[in-house]
Amino acid sequence: MIPDVSKALSWLEKHYTILQGIQRGIERETLRILPDGSLSKTPFPSKIGAALTHPWITTDFAESMLEFITPVNTNIDYMLTFLRDLHRYASVNIGDEMMWPLSMPCFVANEKDIILAQYGTSNEGRFKTIYREGLKNRYGAMMQTISGVHYNFSLPTAFWQAREGVKNTEEGKAVISEGYFTLIRNYYRFGWVIPYLFGASPSMCSSFIQDPVKAQAFIEQTNGNCYLPYATSLRLSDIGYTNNAQKQLGITFNHLETYVEGLKRATRTESADFAKLGIKVDGHYRQLNDNVLQIENEFYAPIRPKRVPMAGESPSDALLRGGIEYIEVRALDVNPFSPIGITEDQIRFIDLFLIWCVLAPAPEMSSKELECAKLNWNRVIIEGRKPGLEIGIGCESNREPLSKVGHELFKDLLRVADVLDHQDDMQRYRNVCERLDLMFDQPELTLSARTLQAISDLGTAEFGIALANQYKKQLMVEPLALLTEGDFVQQRNLSIEKQVKKEQNDTLSFDQYLKKLNDKNV
Repeated sequence: MIPDVSKALSWLEKHYTILQGIQRGIERETLRILPDGSLSKTPFPSKIGAALTHPWITTDFAESMLEFITPVNTNIDYMLTFLRDLHRYASVNIGDEMMWPLSMPCFVANEKDIILAQYGTSNEGRFKTIYREGLKNRYGAMMQTISGVHYNFSLPTAFWQAREGVKNTEEGKAVISEGYFTLIRNYYRFGWVIPYLFGASPSMCSSFIQDPVKAQAFIEQTNGNCYLPYATSLRLSDIGYTNNAQKQLGITFNHLETYVEGLKRATRTESADFAKLGIKVDGHYRQLNDNVLQIENEFYAPIRPKRVPMAGESPSDALLRGGIEYIEVRALDVNPFSPIGITEDQIRFIDLFLIWCVLAPAPEMSSKELECAKLNWNRVIIEGRKPGLEIGIGCESNREPLSKVGHELFKDLLRVADVLDHQDDMQRYRNVCERLDLMFDQPELTLSARTLQAISDLGTAEFGIALANQYKKQLMVEPLALLTEGDFVQQRNLSIEKQVKKEQNDTLSFDQYLKKLNDKNV
């Protein structure tokens, strides 16, 4: 049912200090909205700085789509306080606008209302905007405005030294990368637990569903809300952010070289469908190129192996150079019951689960097996709270009740929790485990059930606007706790200066710049 992790857990219990120093970071996306709920059409606030170069507050797909980024840190409280300071500062500096508290957008009746993120006139800035133009033309702008929370996680060097006998991260980069791929394969096999517990998009505004066939499956309420009764995370479904064009790529997570090879192949292989769009038509770029992936970051996955690239280095070349540095978890919906979109309980659970994933045996997975694993994700995403729902074991060779598998998993997680709590009198990891374990027998406690109940009572629009208004008032009166006004002013000025320098230092035309990048990729 779940792999036998008893030996690894016993080993961990004897080496309880090696988990000190886990590094974490958060990226949270949210749409700027007007008081009536409609999408903001104003530029990224100059009071905050330049989105192209600001280290903490930038934009994602749309000009109205804020992204908050915390620096890497080993302290959960520090990270959450930092994230809250970013929200506090933004709330004050976006005028009467508010931040939409749900993953699924609502008041976007027409894709033409969505203004792509703008990054100035430098080649780098234009590249980023044209990449988004390509996403819009390939998949639709509506899908790209779905918001999520990304959680970045890396284990301390001491873990790998004790577990694998490596001297340091440079000499041990191959072994460490193998360990992180073990984590990723187990995440694919058992990561459906994340949308089960924390999925918070069981519904959406009717205006969002463009496909009339898909719309038939939904129950529509008089308040304009459409929902599936047992859904957990429609954001992760094929109604939300998925990419059908990528299903044939066959990218696997067994070895660094083959993973990178698959990514590079996709950025070099022409797509017949995307070629029909044209690249530059009547002097206007429709996409960066007509390959299956314009750039490597277009590859969609609920988890990614990452390394911070050096200047001019692609993500895959960074991985080949230094191995996997950290993992990016991408399956988290925005938590509507938190002003900052995520809670301490969620962070502590993901810590526990990712540590379990790296310890548990994880046989290599073919692309076919990856597709099998996704069947369980899809079950949980669409009907995770359905009474008696069963999860496929192996490649559908057997099935077990979701609640049974969940309880078995949490028995292991409790042991990991006790290791992490060895110096914590409050037993915070164990307490999180015990609270969340109840949700397998009481699905009404899950985030998706709570969200659906609130939306059913008020409607998506009213619920979202009420929370956005509540959080804006709350954040605006809270004093900054870690950062100062001076810190934000400094970053604003620095980011603007950096953008101006980029624009002044360009020596190539954009056509030449893009050709050079595309030639380098061949």
